[in-house]
Amino acid sequence: MGRPRTPLLDRERITTTALELVDEQGEFSVPQIARRLGVQTGSVYHHVDGRDGIVELLRERVSRAIDTAALDVRPWDAALAAWARSYRAAFAAHPRAIPLLMTNPVRAPRVLEQYEQAVTLLLDTGFPMSEVMTMIVALENTVLGSALDLTAPEAMWEIDDASATPRLAEALDAAGPNRADRAFEVALEAFLAHARRRLEEWRED
Repeated sequence: MGRPRTPLLDRERITTTALELVDEQGEFSVPQIARRLGVQTGSVYHHVDGRDGIVELLRERVSRAIDTAALDVRPWDAALAAWARSYRAAFAAHPRAIPLLMTNPVRAPRVLEQYEQAVTLLLDTGFPMSEVMTMIVALENTVLGSALDLTAPEAMWEIDDASATPRLAEALDAAGPNRADRAFEVALEAFLAHARRRLEEWRED
């Protein structure tokens, strides 16, 4: 028998195509996926739970690159630092997916398991239950903001007249390379320093 005229569909191919579209344009639609795969839109729906289901497949695909073993590192602050760097690298590879994934509820089981690991780490360390998610979200804000910063132009500040903002012009000249990486490390260390201080306060209460 010859090959089928319509290519076989599966969730992996749908996810790959959706991610290609997001990388290109920051969004996707099911009809766009179908056109790129050369199938009818209805055929895509046979394999996924609608658009929301594809979003969760994208979340799983991007998050697959995060090193969850980092959360098993000890001490706890080394674990969070390693996880944050891995998390940043995974999303920096697909920065246009960040607004899409961060504005949709997390449902993907594998991703939820990763959050379970992070929550368990903080609770076992001594962080109070009421503060755990605040800490995780604060760390995520640092990570994802920095991942977006990696995609920014190297020259984010365009100065036509240096005499109007001489200090800014001088600071930009002195900044040197790898500004985004160095800024992330500053923010990460500031977060960890705050977390260590708060942990000591909670332990004293």
